[in-house]
Amino acid sequence: MRAIVAAVVLIGAARAQAQNRGVYPLGMSAINSGVTPATGFSYANQLLFYARTEARDDDGETLPVGGLNTVVMDMNSFIWVSEGGILGARYSATATIPIAKNSLTSDIHGQVSGGGGLADSYYLPLILGWSGEATSVRAMYGFLAPTGRFEAGADDNVGSGYWTHTLSSGQTFRLTGSGSVVLSTFEMYERHTTQSGTDVRPGDTFDLDYSLMGALPPGEDLRLQVGLVGYLQRQTTAKTGPDVAPATSAERYAVNGLGLAVNGAFPKRRASLALKYFKEFASRATYQGYSVQLAGAITL
Repeated sequence: MRAIVAAVVLIGAARAQAQNRGVYPLGMSAINSGVTPATGFSYANQLLFYARTEARDDDGETLPVGGLNTVVMDMNSFIWVSEGGILGARYSATATIPIAKNSLTSDIHGQVSGGGGLADSYYLPLILGWSGEATSVRAMYGFLAPTGRFEAGADDNVGSGYWTHTLSSGQTFRLTGSGSVVLSTFEMYERHTTQSGTDVRPGDTFDLDYSLMGALPPGEDLRLQVGLVGYLQRQTTAKTGPDVAPATSAERYAVNGLGLAVNGAFPKRRASLALKYFKEFASRATYQGYSVQLAGAITL
């Protein structure tokens, strides 16, 4: 899932060591993040497009670098939800197999790097979900496996080259008695291990997705929500390694995004479809741009 190429490769070797982002694709859990799917097997697909048109330094200033970084990810998730409960919660598990394509181009040098294929897979073997009249909560442990192609120094990597352990939680709050206004938040902490072939350990990351959605008058075949969505990401610890410069180790990337979404549920078909748009702002030590995301799910 970390298919993002280091943007700062365009401005010299010292900056090329900079860690660009965490492994979590921001925004993908912004809507109804505390809700556990229906009992049984479900399939979910998310098509995520990220475009970064600006490079920002550690102070948030725009760098004089022309180019474009794009990442396209097709996330295929297979979900199983049990009938029984643990600690008053429903148990579920998820496996996500992503296909990714990334490209980094420079106004001066043209195509700098790019790769495509199977990316790092993500597994959630432990998901516990609690649901009440006004609140739904999920608590999760997961790990990212380095199944994507990675070779130190290569310009066509699709994977990260390291394992990541995650702790995450999603909450959905129905703010009105009718449930027509819904606030959702999703938090994740990424604990990264040492990268194969480089002995570099990326800094850990905190992620936050959120949404405030309002329901339109429901129909028999369609329940529609529209509203605001957003995300942020923060590097929390230093990047370390034998070739990591002190200035690079001291950097902390930050990402912010805000946008709009529409989400539709089809009760009779046990399916849903969502479209989200995010515009990034006030980022540091990374690229900044926008994201468009299309998500669908169906319970079998």
